[in-house]
Amino acid sequence: MKRKLFCEISPLTYTFSTFKGRTQRSLQDYLSKAKFAGAKGDPLPIVLYKHNSLIRRQLGNVDMHLQENKAINLSLAAPLVDRVLLYPGETFSFWHLVGNCTKARGYQEGLTISADQTKQGVGGGMCQFTNLLHWLVLHSPLDIIEHHHHNQFDLFPDYGRQVPFGCGTSIVYNYLDYRVKNNTDNTFQFLVTVSPTHLEGELRAAKPIAHSYHIIEKDSCFEQRNGTHYRRNKIFRNIVDKQTGVTIESRLIMESDAKVMYDIAT
Repeated sequence: MKRKLFCEISPLTYTFSTFKGRTQRSLQDYLSKAKFAGAKGDPLPIVLYKHNSLIRRQLGNVDMHLQENKAINLSLAAPLVDRVLLYPGETFSFWHLVGNCTKARGYQEGLTISADQTKQGVGGGMCQFTNLLHWLVLHSPLDIIEHHHHNQFDLFPDYGRQVPFGCGTSIVYNYLDYRVKNNTDNTFQFLVTVSPTHLEGELRAAKPIAHSYHIIEKDSCFEQRNGTHYRRNKIFRNIVDKQTGVTIESRLIMESDAKVMYDIAT
């Protein structure tokens, strides 16, 4: 039997572990010299990349009511990120902008993921938000300095997947964050809105960039080992010089070997 983590022993140990993680992160941020993005401005002129993410998706046997609540949660969080400027030298922190998604702030019970299980909790659905941001950032020169993911497990069959498996994110307030640093001389900006059906995002810049960025999935397959199915793939990011069309870098950014948690025959 798999040994339980301290936070999994009881609700009390979970509460203690959460308090410890949040306190440590707050202290680290206080002591750090990081300058966090927070100022907003009018939309910048250069559109680098756009992506829309369907809000209400059928995920296995997950109650669709949780998807409706997710739509509410996303509509509360999106204005807190929309039009925030990321100046040279600044760090974008999702939780610094959105804050704790509590019931008192209007957030509803939504789908959450813990290890290999789906659960529900207030504010559930924020991973879809950072998934969108991450996909935009992958198409830019911004540096990802904190990124957690769920790719040890493949929890749901594909339903109209647009982004390769393994490109997702995992966040927990506030100690599992999604953070990006702007180490360029350009200014960037996320535009994020919620339509009746989609979470819509753009990454913009103050001036053009010299390269284009392409995300390529390779060696995608299901593999059976010792009676268990696994999903494997590799994600590469190609950086192309816009003037010459020459690929100047092709780098492996993620390799998945995820245990499949559903019947792949269905």
